[in-house]
Amino acid sequence: MNRVVVVGAGLAGIRSVEALRGRGFEGQITLVGQERHRPYDRPPLSKAVLMGQSDTTTVDSDLEALKVDFRPGVAAKGLREGVVETTEGELPFDRLIIATGADPITLPGDGPQQTLRTIDDAHLLRVTFVPGARVVVIGAGWIGAEVATAARKAGCAVTVVEAGPAPLSHVLGSEIGLRTLPWYDNIDLRLRTMVREVDEGGVRLADGEFLDADVVVTGIGVRPAVEWLADADIDLHNGVVTDEYLRASMPGVVAVGDCASWWSRRYGRHLRVEHWDTALSAPEVAAATVLGEEQAYDPVPYFWSEQFGHMVQFAGDQQGARLVYRGEHEPKWTACWLTDDDRLSAVLTVDRPRDLVQGRRVIESGQHVDVALLVDPQVPLRDCVV
Repeated sequence: MNRVVVVGAGLAGIRSVEALRGRGFEGQITLVGQERHRPYDRPPLSKAVLMGQSDTTTVDSDLEALKVDFRPGVAAKGLREGVVETTEGELPFDRLIIATGADPITLPGDGPQQTLRTIDDAHLLRVTFVPGARVVVIGAGWIGAEVATAARKAGCAVTVVEAGPAPLSHVLGSEIGLRTLPWYDNIDLRLRTMVREVDEGGVRLADGEFLDADVVVTGIGVRPAVEWLADADIDLHNGVVTDEYLRASMPGVVAVGDCASWWSRRYGRHLRVEHWDTALSAPEVAAATVLGEEQAYDPVPYFWSEQFGHMVQFAGDQQGARLVYRGEHEPKWTACWLTDDDRLSAVLTVDRPRDLVQGRRVIESGQHVDVALLVDPQVPLRDCVV
């Protein structure tokens, strides 16, 4: 094996290159990126960059030292065994790492709507967030909340339109989401409200009401960027389907990051996690698999969000688990999800970082917890195991 092609020059892509070199691979590596920028981090786009605290989030990686053939502004168009078809011709490979990430979902309509996925998106939005600007944010999920935070801080008149019964309800459930309602002070939050389309000058709601807007930001989720694989002989279902070693169904191909639906031994099903931590850690396993090593990928998923002056952190997977609280009536609180046999499945913390760190370790250990101790916020989470 001498030629590795990495499609996707985001964090997962560049970390895959670094992992290959770190494991001693001396062959040819080609890194293909659709954007014309050097690889960069995405989480700060909705935080430091949008707030005007930073202009760039470029990953500190020496491409020359890595001896990688970096090809910015080149998009993948198709795949067959041993060859990636790109906008600049064919790239033969012995092994392929797919790290094409995800693309934002947009709404119908002829009016301008912005998304926040790239550094260019963040720069464009930032200059429109001026005092008095009418900003409509569609979606009160992670991105929507962070965009609303930045817009309100900039002095904009902010309206957030959410189809669900509460912010974050589609990812954490309405019970958790309702606890964040006080954070939307000085924001016109429209819950259980559907958008029909984005028109010139604003947003048309499903009931016919028109919301005037100078800026419309759509933050209703993303889809794995796998359209270029539609005609390839590779298993696609909510992304590139892989096993626990990140191997795809096509020989010699692995997938990492937002576009990968990987098998989790821990949770007994496929997961596709659209978070920075996955793009950071999965490439080590991808590189190991490419080099013929047996190393399973089975992390406790982790994510954080900075919104309305709060640090919100989440670890685990809450599907099918029951919810209990630590510090239920306190400004700083933690939500825990437990399995039927009282194992910690997931933890969400609001301004309680120690609970997140300890909770993630408890999840990893798979130990049972004493629920009576768990609900007491004065008891360290690590001391709740039995």
